[in-house]
Amino acid sequence: MVCMGNMDWEQLELNPRIIAAVKKANVKSAREILSLSGPDLQRLTHLSKSDVQHLHTAVAVSYRRHSPVTALQVHRGECPSLEPGHKLSLACPVLDALLRGGIPLSGITELAGESSAGKTQFGLQLCLSVQYPLAYGGLNSGAVYICTEDSFPIKRLRQLITQQARLRPELPHALIQSIRFSDNIYIEHAADLGALQACVSQRVPILLSRGLVRLVVVDSVAALFRSEFQADEGIERARHMLAFAATLHRLSHNYSTPVLCINQVTDVMDGPDPAHCNFGLVDNKVLPALGMAWANQVMVRLMLLRLPGCVGTGEQGGTSAPRRLEVVFAPHLPRASCLCGVWEEGVRGLPNRPRSVTNSVTKRLETTGELGLNDGDSSRECTLEESGHCRMAGLLPYFVLRHSIVKPICI
Repeated sequence: MVCMGNMDWEQLELNPRIIAAVKKANVKSAREILSLSGPDLQRLTHLSKSDVQHLHTAVAVSYRRHSPVTALQVHRGECPSLEPGHKLSLACPVLDALLRGGIPLSGITELAGESSAGKTQFGLQLCLSVQYPLAYGGLNSGAVYICTEDSFPIKRLRQLITQQARLRPELPHALIQSIRFSDNIYIEHAADLGALQACVSQRVPILLSRGLVRLVVVDSVAALFRSEFQADEGIERARHMLAFAATLHRLSHNYSTPVLCINQVTDVMDGPDPAHCNFGLVDNKVLPALGMAWANQVMVRLMLLRLPGCVGTGEQGGTSAPRRLEVVFAPHLPRASCLCGVWEEGVRGLPNRPRSVTNSVTKRLETTGELGLNDGDSSRECTLEESGHCRMAGLLPYFVLRHSIVKPICI
């Protein structure tokens, strides 16, 4: 691989005549070659079209970090780094079923939602889940949590640690007691973009190279980019954003580390516009922040929506406001969603219809059509999953409470 600064042209497999023409044109770096079009290079070097094509190809091959992979190689299993392999569990069978095993180990996973939707709860739960052995859905390592908005919720983390036995009763109690969860979570606070970039490019690689962490959480990615740039500085903001995303991708790929970026949302003022890209969220009144420039850097996009109403776990009388976790896009997942809630022990998915919702409320929702049922139409506001938890017969196991009929105090 060559660097993008001054380079030795003799190391490239090129005709000496082409090298002489490049030197005569005073072109000194690979960046100059790759940034110029074919006709521009022809005018600058006075080479033929075929010579310029050979020059472009030779420079691009020398600069390429990794060899290209063909579909045949993937089919034959010759590229294990591209296989689905292990994923980081969310410590809940329902949520893991929605994501087909959990968070992928490569690429950026984004979780977007409004304030109080429960995004930070997911981040904290993953920081604990990553510390379990591979056999139990973890990565047997720690996590680094980068805060850009509020201070780190240390009290909530301690509460989650004490409740691990309730959240994961299937695990051996001795295993849970043997893990020192709080010792393996490294907390960073970034007050500006310079501090954030320094954190992910200098300190985080040290933790990853020493095997101390295998999870990076950024909470949130939008805060600094929204506060440090004005409306007319979109190009400059996009440039910093792409540099930040490139660093995260490099860390994820080099160390096989999942990266979770928590994102804010922005309101849709004029309603859905067919000419505008809504990232698949056609019916939503909010969209993830930072626009297309950031959306193109994300491999998996999840949306978390807090719904009206209240659901219970049936354990110790705990209740929670229902949330809907939705897969917006992912290369390995279909569009799907499930209900979940945030309780004292953590985040749990709801595989069946919550029993704590009263029959009178349910009947009213069904009769008024607020469950999304239309006369003569079998479509329901419920995403069917391949796991078969949701069926089109009888009462809906997953549903959306559109209007708050009963408003108990929920988490």
